[in-house]
Amino acid sequence: MRRADLKVGPYIVVLLFGGVVALQALHERNGGPPASTSANLLYLRSPEAVERLALSYDSLLADVYWIRTVQHYGGTKLSTDPNKQYDLLYPLLDLTTSLDPRFNVAYYFGAVFLAEPFPGGPGRPDLAIALLEKGLRAQPEKWEFAQAIGFVHYWWLEDYEEAAAWFTRASAFPNAPIWMTPLAATTLAQGGNRQSSRLLWEQFARTAEDEWFRTEARRRLVQLDALDDIDRLRGAAAAFEQRYGAPPMAWSDLQGAGLLRGTPVDPTGTPYRLDAGAITVDPGSPLHPLPTEPARLR
Repeated sequence: MRRADLKVGPYIVVLLFGGVVALQALHERNGGPPASTSANLLYLRSPEAVERLALSYDSLLADVYWIRTVQHYGGTKLSTDPNKQYDLLYPLLDLTTSLDPRFNVAYYFGAVFLAEPFPGGPGRPDLAIALLEKGLRAQPEKWEFAQAIGFVHYWWLEDYEEAAAWFTRASAFPNAPIWMTPLAATTLAQGGNRQSSRLLWEQFARTAEDEWFRTEARRRLVQLDALDDIDRLRGAAAAFEQRYGAPPMAWSDLQGAGLLRGTPVDPTGTPYRLDAGAITVDPGSPLHPLPTEPARLR
């Protein structure tokens, strides 16, 4: 009987962990406390304690916690609560990557989840960097982690010198691609330039390990195309205002003045929005919202 108990025990542990995750997700869907309250619980926060309980099922439990991470991030992102919080995001990612230190998708996706500005994410690029640095400690041969840290500094923190330093560090890895060295130089020389952002996303679109990241990189490139379009349209609107002393209120104003042909559409085919002189992508466009650019990133 004792031997049978030992065989069954690990499965019971796994089932209990899965049950905790499932019950909490069900509780939240059925009117449990919103993400903005302290009742959004993670029953085990200590990676060391979880590892001890996991026995030899670390990878399986890492999958369970990764599913919980995605549930927490997706549910919070879609919530309409203005006070929503992503308070469990980093603890869940920490548990996932402690159970499986080679869970690369959790590092990469988790860094994006953490860095995204509120309300699309918690706006914590510092935690994104901490997570990627943890990945680099676990897998010191992975130049991709150093590159990703540089990108967080570039895209979300607008710290181009630190970004270039991390790209330079990545380029020194024995297995790093040859384009990492000029990437570091370009970032240092032209940081904050939209064209240098385009170069970075093009590299991610070509080299990212995961298809989701390649798709996201392509979407970011199309967003940059839309920003170029908007610059041109704003130039036409400025010319209209200079000529007539008031901003255009509709595309027909620019068309009538000979400054525009047809209704402009973004790269997805959705018409741009002109509202009291302000030009943006339509909220219904797949490109909405466009990234907020610093003054230099133009």
